[in-house]
Amino acid sequence: MKAGIFFTGTGPIVILTSYSSLVDQGFVEKLATKGIKKFIAYEVDLENVKQKYGQHYNVVVGDLHQTDDLRVLDYDGHHVFYTFALKELKAPIYYEP
Repeated sequence: MKAGIFFTGTGPIVILTSYSSLVDQGFVEKLATKGIKKFIAYEVDLENVKQKYGQHYNVVVGDLHQTDDLRVLDYDGHHVFYTFALKELKAPIYYEP
């Protein structure tokens, strides 16, 4: 399981995925079906995400299949931006078709 903060045209969102990479072709195709075709992503520590989101994380992950799936954990850009310290973010991943 991976967690990432994705900066899109409408602001940052937190996504959980069972894909092995935030730029896996299948994952990118699923994002495109949701209207996300271009992004800057930062992988974030899954344990940290669990702590920050608590029960909400458990509810969302309970609906996540163990293969080729994704769930949006938080789409409130303001909340996402202020929930994570910038020093928590790993190297950026740039994706543009």
